Amino acid sequence: MLFSSIPGLQDVKEKILQAVKNNHLAHALLFHGPEGSANLKMALALSTFLHCQNPLEDDACGQCASCLKMAKLVHPDLNFALPIPSLTKKKEDEDEEKETKIDFTASFRNFALNTPYGNISDWIYHNDIEKKQLNISRAAAKTILNTISLKSFEGGYKIMLIWGVEYMNIQSANSLLKVLEEPPPKTLFLLLTTQPEQLLTTILSRTQKVMIRAFTDEEIKDHLVKEELCSREASEQIAPLADGNMREAFRLVDQVVDENTTQVRDWYRLCFSLKTGEIIAQAEDFAKRDKEGQKSLLLSGINVLREVILSKSQLTGLMRSVPEDRGFIENLGVHVLDEDKILSMYRLMNEAHYHLERNASPKILFTDLSFQLARIMRKKN
Repeated sequence: MLFSSIPGLQDVKEKILQAVKNNHLAHALLFHGPEGSANLKMALALSTFLHCQNPLEDDACGQCASCLKMAKLVHPDLNFALPIPSLTKKKEDEDEEKETKIDFTASFRNFALNTPYGNISDWIYHNDIEKKQLNISRAAAKTILNTISLKSFEGGYKIMLIWGVEYMNIQSANSLLKVLEEPPPKTLFLLLTTQPEQLLTTILSRTQKVMIRAFTDEEIKDHLVKEELCSREASEQIAPLADGNMREAFRLVDQVVDENTTQVRDWYRLCFSLKTGEIIAQAEDFAKRDKEGQKSLLLSGINVLREVILSKSQLTGLMRSVPEDRGFIENLGVHVLDEDKILSMYRLMNEAHYHLERNASPKILFTDLSFQLARIMRKKN
């Protein structure tokens, strides 16, 4: 994993590299950024650079023995700690017995290489552990302590990467406080999270924060086109909806964005006209999509509301919608929605996205959401 494999974020890369060159790299780094950011890729790129036998000015060489091992994430001095299901002493059924045999480290290598912008939900589906409660347990913390107590295999840094560090329980976090403050020589902790507010203050105080910002629209568009994932025209549609989230951009590549925008327009019109039978039929149609398609539809709906706000504020220079959609957006803002209605609809759409992520019934969710939107839109100003 090289810095050059990460699209854009040149400012973040330079800051990290400068810390290495000036010998100002802390022994415990907290990589934090929004979902879909380059948290994981940036931490792995730093690990590759530190292990590289022939580092360049701004990246690892990518060709030495260490870089080749890092390319497969099998370097012996790179270790992982991950949120996994709590293992019970008694196996109640065959599924649980199968779960205890999962090699989560090998699974994470595959996950990180193929889904580097993935979130905890992707990790859960990747391992088929949907019904399990995940954590980084006290036993995992003990394994971390045992691992870093050993000498480096190749004489360089011994790196412990803790992905999803917010899943540490209090006992496991407390077990690591001393070693985070005073680790063995040439030991580096890389803690990764998208929710730093959930970490104990005692953990936060012992780490150097590395903020990984969201991607810009241009960085997303350039990356999608460079990787030949979609056309330049499609990238123009996808980037605004992704809103800095590369994970969502990859998901949206498989969705027809123009169709989403059209369906949101028809959906809002049905809600305003309160055609009950058609609203229910449309909710059933939405429910037939896969979860990612349903989520991208909600994001499209949120994006339309954003565009309406910008249109009403006469900030057309900030609008991301294509010219063909501007008429619908302007009419929605002039004749239907005021600021209070937009805010109420925005909250409803966000709540729906939250519940959909947590496996709410899509049919019930979209039906209820549609009638709540109708109530808001038809309310007299």
